[in-house]
Amino acid sequence: MREQSTAAGPGIVVNNSFPLLHTSGVHDGMRRDQQDKRVFILSRSAYAGQQRNGVITWSGDTHASWETLAKQIPAALNFSLSGEPYWSADIGGFFSPDPVKDKTYAELFVRWHQFGVFNPMFRIHGAGQGKEIWNFDPAIQKILIDDVKLRYRLLPYVYSLSWDVLSHRGTMMRALAFDFPEDAAALRVTDQYMFGKAFLVSPVLQAGATTRSVYLPGDGRWFDFWTGAAQAGGRRVDAKADLATLPLFVRAGSIVPLGPVKAYADAPSDEPLELRVYPGRDAAYELYDDQGDGYGYQAGKRAVIPLAWSDKQRRLTIQARDGAFPGMPATVRFRVVCGAAPGAEDAKIIAYTGAAVTVALPRCQ
Repeated sequence: MREQSTAAGPGIVVNNSFPLLHTSGVHDGMRRDQQDKRVFILSRSAYAGQQRNGVITWSGDTHASWETLAKQIPAALNFSLSGEPYWSADIGGFFSPDPVKDKTYAELFVRWHQFGVFNPMFRIHGAGQGKEIWNFDPAIQKILIDDVKLRYRLLPYVYSLSWDVLSHRGTMMRALAFDFPEDAAALRVTDQYMFGKAFLVSPVLQAGATTRSVYLPGDGRWFDFWTGAAQAGGRRVDAKADLATLPLFVRAGSIVPLGPVKAYADAPSDEPLELRVYPGRDAAYELYDDQGDGYGYQAGKRAVIPLAWSDKQRRLTIQARDGAFPGMPATVRFRVVCGAAPGAEDAKIIAYTGAAVTVALPRCQ
């Protein structure tokens, strides 16, 4: 290919652009022949600009090892820094041992699975024996099921991140330099990242770990997602990291939407959508939704609900909804809580019909 001439020019010049041209052809054909379906392409190769073709790239046929897992983080962040927002990996490694015969593999799989929850795409794949959850021992199954439940709860957050990518040129997996450019120590951290602008993710990369050193960047507070405990930024902390726990912190001044656990993404549910407010700074957030398929959103068939938190007044304003789409529910039930201590006794249930409403959280510290 390098020595050949092509319609686009010398092979040595245009060789690496093959993924862009290839996915463009698939994208254009699907748009022509399946006009009511949103294009989705999973590709092992990438080139600048191919995200416009509905492409998500994975890191290739990896081997199941702790070293390989550790390398996935800088690989993902470098990929995102190159302007490609959608990245994925084969959870557990593509080439992996039989989980029934090799019990030591379970720990690596769990840690990779936890990392995968905070990837743009959450996906298990590989050669050899299956890595379905039921192939692991019951104690491991519970951890994996809890991971899957968390991913379902995060779907409103992840989907709104995709809107941020589209409308504000955002990205999902963010090197700390994105959000903390003035923090010299943060610039040297290569094994942590932001998932969106709220979550600080610190995957566990060593066998047998029960704690994990985590750098909390910036000068604001951070909240442990699991306990609500607050920590000051600009320093390292030893975070709990038993096998069931991924060290996970939320930045002060964040609004995080959490949906109900479902059997599948579009399953109906009567449970309210939880809005967790993490105090310490003012916050703004755009909650996005549409039909879930097709390209109606390009014609304005989508809904954005702007959210604003006043830290001084301890008030969350759910602003007037912008837009609508076919099948959109007339009323959305929100459960508004202080994310630092999301107890039921402090929850405010709101029936939102599209008009602006303000919710007071006076005890939110």
